[in-house]
Amino acid sequence: MRRVDVHPPQAAVFASVALALAEDLLPLGDLTASLLDPAARATAYFVARRGGVLAGTGPLVETFRQVDPAVVLRLERDDGAELDAGDVIAVVEGRLAPIVSAERTALNFCCHLSGVATLTARFVALAAAANPAARVWDTRKTTPGLRALEKAAVRAGGGMNHRGSLSEGVLVKDNHLGGTTIAEAVASALHQWPGRMVEVECDRLEQVGEAARAGATLILCDNMSPDEVAEAVAVVRREAVGRCLVEASGGVNLDTVGAYAAAGADVISAGALTHSAPILDIGLDLELPGHSR
Repeated sequence: MRRVDVHPPQAAVFASVALALAEDLLPLGDLTASLLDPAARATAYFVARRGGVLAGTGPLVETFRQVDPAVVLRLERDDGAELDAGDVIAVVEGRLAPIVSAERTALNFCCHLSGVATLTARFVALAAAANPAARVWDTRKTTPGLRALEKAAVRAGGGMNHRGSLSEGVLVKDNHLGGTTIAEAVASALHQWPGRMVEVECDRLEQVGEAARAGATLILCDNMSPDEVAEAVAVVRREAVGRCLVEASGGVNLDTVGAYAAAGADVISAGALTHSAPILDIGLDLELPGHSR
């Protein structure tokens, strides 16, 4: 099977890094780094303090490129790599001042995105142990402006991406049903965008049957228990007019993801992958000329 690309689009990386550096360096630049000898040079090592899964090497490289293109950065590991405490992720060589100016921005990206990848890998492992066919998806509950980067980190952790924007597919949620019915919404969506995902959020089993009979391609079981999801899977298998997948979502965590996978859900989505992932502790160890690391 071809490996999924775990890197975000370069345009998204460039824009996110530029915004982060503007936030950190404007309006006067790094005042503390300006105290240093501009000719002073150093070698620095990005080192994992704890084990996990790496993500964010693109922003790491781009941060140093934008701060000082003369700084040389060599990656020792790529996104998706499993890390042990003490592993060297990257080596940076160049003038000391831009290295320390870029340090925090680079670490902010790499620690956060590696945290997303690490948490995702834990969800994926638990789901696979219960049902090897189950897939773990993210959601749109991402940090504003960082969606492409966070979704790439989910891929680095072995998860998969739900829709990246509102234009990528149809998801009829409970608030939409204040102005239409499930059958009407599905019929209209299939007519206007044939070939697109048409998903319906259901919080009751009768809604699951209605969506399946209407021709939905994906049914989201919202805040249902694993037993209720198993019933929904049976309804869909029995009543769907075409191929229809079942998604379990709503409050899924590390303690429950295995039960939802065992219930037969095709996909399990968790906003926690991106909105609640703790950072992976990564540090920058500096080596000055004449001093060993």
